[in-house]
Amino acid sequence: MIRRRFLSNSVAAGVLAALPYAGHAATNPKFKLKYAPHMGMFKNHAGEDIVDQIKFAADQGFTAWEDNKLASRSAAEQERIAKALKQTGMTMGVFVAYANFTRPTFAVKDDAVWAEVLQSIRDAVELARRVDAKWFTVVPGAVVQQFKDGEKWNRYGGGRDAEGYQTANVVELLRRCSEILEPHKLTMVLEPLNWHTNHGGTFLQRSDQAYLICRAVNSPACKILFDIYHQQITEGNLINNIDKSWNEIAYFQAGDNPGRKEPGTGEINYRNVFRHIHARSQATERDFVIGMEHGLSTKGKEGEIKLIQAYRDADNF
Repeated sequence: MIRRRFLSNSVAAGVLAALPYAGHAATNPKFKLKYAPHMGMFKNHAGEDIVDQIKFAADQGFTAWEDNKLASRSAAEQERIAKALKQTGMTMGVFVAYANFTRPTFAVKDDAVWAEVLQSIRDAVELARRVDAKWFTVVPGAVVQQFKDGEKWNRYGGGRDAEGYQTANVVELLRRCSEILEPHKLTMVLEPLNWHTNHGGTFLQRSDQAYLICRAVNSPACKILFDIYHQQITEGNLINNIDKSWNEIAYFQAGDNPGRKEPGTGEINYRNVFRHIHARSQATERDFVIGMEHGLSTKGKEGEIKLIQAYRDADNF
């Protein structure tokens, strides 16, 4: 108990001392892995400005940043973010290039929808260049199934095309997307999502399914985003599935389950999972960003301190 209180107080002191100003040297050691916070995670210490939050995160030892909403920000704001990341030596993680959770897009041949997808990929190339990003997220829509109430997925059953036909369509469109990306050395990462808690009806659910699709596309521009939170819910067996998918994984995201909060708030042994990713990364000479795509278990400054401590604990291997 005394040791735990000492560690908590030590982190609090470090956090309060690390104020986010331009040119401010990092005051805490860097993490072993590139954990990437999101906008808003440190707003109680750093304020509402995203650049101040980036600098604050760097001061705490984080070496990457993730922004799912980057595409919705103005070009001027995107350039401010890019400048802050360059100044702090942080890596830009993913932003969302295309995501549809309720409508079949990749899984069904529809010229208008596919043209929309391909234009989103072209737009993502320009955005990636602006912020010096190497990866962005693609969620390939919903399964082809009967609908009711317009575009809302029918959660209660209905006719469905066989998965093989849908997969063939997904692969074809991803190959077209890859042709756009390959000359720019950019990678779209496909994110399998769980049906049970968050995204019922999405086409891509499992790591083996994503692995098969990426192998079929056969392009360095099409890889897997292995979200540890989603895959714990869908399939568990995390380390084994990471190993089997390893050559097609380009990016990770984290969040504990249940609750989708910081590591240590749920059932996942994140220290072991992160240790394994770190060891395999070194053995295979690969480098991953791990996006912190989750909420905080506690509000206010206390919650932000707990968040930092959670990653210090999980990174302590």
